[in-house]
Amino acid sequence: MRSFDPDDAELMTAIRRYVTPRTGTVARYLELLNGNFMAMDEAGRTPFLQQLAASARHASDHDLAVLLGSDWRCRLTASWLIALDRREQFRQRIGELLLASERPYEGQGYCLALARFATAADADLLAAYLDTYLPQPDKRYDQHWALGALLHLDEQLAASRASRFLADGGLWQEWRRTEMTPAHLRELIRQLCAAADQAMNTG
Repeated sequence: MRSFDPDDAELMTAIRRYVTPRTGTVARYLELLNGNFMAMDEAGRTPFLQQLAASARHASDHDLAVLLGSDWRCRLTASWLIALDRREQFRQRIGELLLASERPYEGQGYCLALARFATAADADLLAAYLDTYLPQPDKRYDQHWALGALLHLDEQLAASRASRFLADGGLWQEWRRTEMTPAHLRELIRQLCAAADQAMNTG
């Protein structure tokens, strides 16, 4: 992993440009974390999404690769930008990072990116992650985001990949570490994808 180094001009430029800009008083990555920006009122959310969309269009693949090689804040932000602009060329890298789960929180962005790509290959990556980490109840990573994304893709693709995880006595019941129901998790991903669409289709 590319460590945070103030003397790394390339990384620091990418961080200033994409990870830490502020629409209001909070750095961008903190608004992306847990989808916190969804709690903004319309007057705050609209300019936030407009600026995020502008960054998603402007960032080069190299910029995004640099950020994906750094810490969780950079990875979370990069995966959101990849998600908004549907940079499907990052599918394999996103899948690898999700399965590795090296840092907390970054998996949220990976799950959203796969939900935005919206193909069977993306659903398979989410299912592989759940197969790996749901049997490990001591690891509270991003399983709930992955399940929500898989349920969203099942709806989009007329599939049922998530059903085996949700069956009575299935892996989800054994792991469950959230009060949110599967339906709520699917709706969260749906709302975030809708916000991404709105951002990319306006301005």
